[in-house]
Amino acid sequence: MLYIHIPFCKQLCAYCDFHFSISLERKEQLVRALLCEMEERKNYLPAPLFPSTLYFGGGTPSVLSPAELHALIEKARMLFMPPDFSEVTVEINPDDSTPAYFTQLHEMGVTRLSIGVQSFQERLLKQLRRRHSAQQAITSVKTAQAAGFKNISIDLMYGLPQQTPEEWQQDVALALSLRVPHISAYHLSVEPKTLFGKQYAKGTLKLPEEETGAQQFLYLHHTLEHAGYAHYEISNFAIDGFRAEHNSGYWQGFPYTGIGPSAHSYNGQSRQWNVANNRRYTEAIENRRPAFEVETLTGEMKYNEYLLTSLRTAAGADLQHISKTFGQPFLTHCLQQAQQYLSSGDLLRSGDRLHIPPHRFLLADAIIRDLFWE
Repeated sequence: MLYIHIPFCKQLCAYCDFHFSISLERKEQLVRALLCEMEERKNYLPAPLFPSTLYFGGGTPSVLSPAELHALIEKARMLFMPPDFSEVTVEINPDDSTPAYFTQLHEMGVTRLSIGVQSFQERLLKQLRRRHSAQQAITSVKTAQAAGFKNISIDLMYGLPQQTPEEWQQDVALALSLRVPHISAYHLSVEPKTLFGKQYAKGTLKLPEEETGAQQFLYLHHTLEHAGYAHYEISNFAIDGFRAEHNSGYWQGFPYTGIGPSAHSYNGQSRQWNVANNRRYTEAIENRRPAFEVETLTGEMKYNEYLLTSLRTAAGADLQHISKTFGQPFLTHCLQQAQQYLSSGDLLRSGDRLHIPPHRFLLADAIIRDLFWE
C-alpha cells in the first residue's frame, strides 16, 4: 500500500487535526519533494512486498492540478507496482469538482473517489467551516458519476453540536438517493488544537449527549444494512464489491509506505513518520537528509495493534493468527480478558475468529482496551 499526503487546504475546518497548510505557496516545491521521496523510498518494503494500492489523502488532494496528480501517479507506477495499482483513490472536496477535472482523473487511471461531503445541511456545513454548499456536494457526486466513476465513497459526520435527528435522517436518505456504493460516517471527535477544541475548552461549544450519538449510529447501521450495505468496519459501509481495498489493508495489518509531511510508514517491524512541517520536510528531502522518526515495535505493541485494527472490522481477530504470531500466552490473555464480553454478547466467537457485532461497534474502544497486553 502506498499513501501520499497532500498537506494543503484552502480553509481551516473546525474539527480537523490532520497536518495541512492553508498557504499554497510551497505547492510546486512540495510536489517535487514527493516525487523525490518516492524515489528514495522505493525499497522501503522488504521483498517480496510491494504496494498494490495508491491513496492520495490530506489535507485536500484536489487542490493539485490534474498534471500534478498525473506526475505523482506515473512516478508511483514506474517505481512501485508495474503495470498498475488495483485501486487508486483520491480524496476530493466538493467545491473542487468540475466535469473537466473528474474526466481527467478518470482518464489518468484514478479508480476511486472519496468525496468529503460531511453533511447536506447548510447550517451544519457553516458550523463545520466547510467551503462547499449542500448543492455542491450533490452536484459533485453526480458529476463524478457522469465522468464514469462507479467506485465513489462519501464522508458523513454525526454527533455534531445541535444536529437534530431529522437532519441526520435527511443526510442518510440523501446519501442513499445518490446511489454511491460506499459511505464512511464518523462521529465528531473534538481534538484540543482544533477550533472546536478551543471553543469547547472555553465553554462556548455544547456537545450532544453520548446517547444522542449512539442513537444516530444505530439509525445509520440499521438503515444502511437494510439498504444492502455491509457494515464492515466501525465507520464504513459498502455495497458488495466496493469495500475500500486500501483502508482494509490497514485494518488487516499490511505493511505500507507513506510519502509526504506527517505520513506514516510500517514495514512489519518498525513504524516511521515524517516531520509534520512543509518547509522542514521539503528542505530535508532536497538536502537528502532524514526527515522522519522511527519506532521499533515490540511483540506486545504488535499484538495490541493487531487487536486495535482487526476488532474494528466485522471480520474481527483471528485467534490462530494471535497464537502463531505472538505466542500462546497472548492468546490465553486475550481469551481470559474477552470472557466478560463473550458472556454479555458484546463479543462473539465464531470458530477461530473473535469479533464485535456491528451494532455494538460503539463499545469497541473499551473492549479493545481491556484485551490489550499491558
